[in-house]
Amino acid sequence: MVLKIHGSNQPKVNPYQKQLQKHEQTRTEKQVKADQLQISDQAKKMQELSGVHPARQKRVETIKAQVDAGNYKVDPEKAAKGLLSFWRK
Repeated sequence: MVLKIHGSNQPKVNPYQKQLQKHEQTRTEKQVKADQLQISDQAKKMQELSGVHPARQKRVETIKAQVDAGNYKVDPEKAAKGLLSFWRK
């Protein structure tokens, strides 16, 4: 027995249509949900008060000027001691 299949006689069925419909449904459900962010009053106060200390700001500006001028030098021993003391805690 020989079965011949001709292109024009085939039904136009997409076997993945049901899967695509489920995917579209979940995508629209996700779009409906919106993200929300709530910041407590205490966190808002902390943000307002968390300015840069003037002494630290001055030190940063000094280092920036030295770097821009090409005069900034790093003391390797001092840096190594600082790293060691940090990691030994």
